[in-house]
Amino acid sequence: MPTSGVRDGRPLVLHLVYRFDTGGLENGVVNLINHLPPQAFRHAVLALTEVVPTFARRIVRDDVQFISLHKPPGHGWKLYPRLFRLFRQLRPAIVHTRNLAALECQVPAWLAGVPGRVHGEHGRDIEDLDGSSRRLQWARRLYRPFVQRYVALSQDLAAYLQQRVGVPQARIAQIYNGVDSLRFHVAAGGRAPLAGSPFTDPALFVVGTVGRMQTVKNQTLLARAFVRALALQPALRGRLRLAMVGGGPLREACQTLLAEAGVADLAWLPGERADVPDVMRGLDCFVLPSLAEGISNTILEAMSTGLPVLATDVGGNRELVESGRTGRLLASGDVDGLAQAMVELAADPAHAAALGLAGRARVEAQFSLPAMVAAYQDLYDQLLARH
Repeated sequence: MPTSGVRDGRPLVLHLVYRFDTGGLENGVVNLINHLPPQAFRHAVLALTEVVPTFARRIVRDDVQFISLHKPPGHGWKLYPRLFRLFRQLRPAIVHTRNLAALECQVPAWLAGVPGRVHGEHGRDIEDLDGSSRRLQWARRLYRPFVQRYVALSQDLAAYLQQRVGVPQARIAQIYNGVDSLRFHVAAGGRAPLAGSPFTDPALFVVGTVGRMQTVKNQTLLARAFVRALALQPALRGRLRLAMVGGGPLREACQTLLAEAGVADLAWLPGERADVPDVMRGLDCFVLPSLAEGISNTILEAMSTGLPVLATDVGGNRELVESGRTGRLLASGDVDGLAQAMVELAADPAHAAALGLAGRARVEAQFSLPAMVAAYQDLYDQLLARH
């Protein structure tokens, strides 16, 4: 059972998400909790559905409380009484909800008298790739009076909140994700051997992606582009390889597509892995073929590792990837364009490496983890100062 934090003078920040499991949003919560000054804040993580223990262990602090509500599908208003009691018992100084699935919890937070109420918009969902859904705009407007400050992870999402949801600019903080450049560092001497990978020959050029394999991430585009690249340059069968790391509903579809094209032996799909920094250092090029994005943690991690990035030109990707300097942006769904880009980088590994090092420099200059943590601490301090 959750316990009251009255005895501890540090303000409690309650991070409220739909599910606390592998994902970019959730990884951002982990980084924030691990790096905010422990003397400044306490933390709790509340998942409407489930806190997955293996993922929760990524939080290294031992004073963080985890709560799972096991919410069934459907509207969460039935949880309002329980949430109200939790908020009154825990007495958080700040409730920080993330994405639309958790936004409605701002209502019981307001009813319980939580003094600081923050909502973060981290990206788009498959049912509203371009933010044009009037229904979802109105849903956000409905809860707007209960939110004191908004966090938009990209300029694109900040514009959406202001122009389509009607949030005043003064209530929006645009904060980029930050990446731990010590964990995600450049592999010395080129691509590093990766445990379990069949592609250890340094003469190979390994293109890959990392992340949950679900519809909005569109990994089947990468599989199709890989097949197309080998058709464009059959000689690349001796050098070009594909790694698709992650679990999810599209994994089987990608395996089938590659097998039917007769290239399954040139691809590696190991499922989900926890050693993402090592996986990144086991690649020569990173690809993100998403249909929609906020600010992609995996792009930042790939750039920090010194990898050139090929990404679809959606959401906040253009705010990260400088096409022609750190990688290339391609139209969503452009199989031929992605295939050609892979062919060109595989043909010129030195140029690919130069793009990757430019990406690393960009991360160090603009997307550091300390900068992200400082921005959130400033936001939380502003809310606390009001009360």
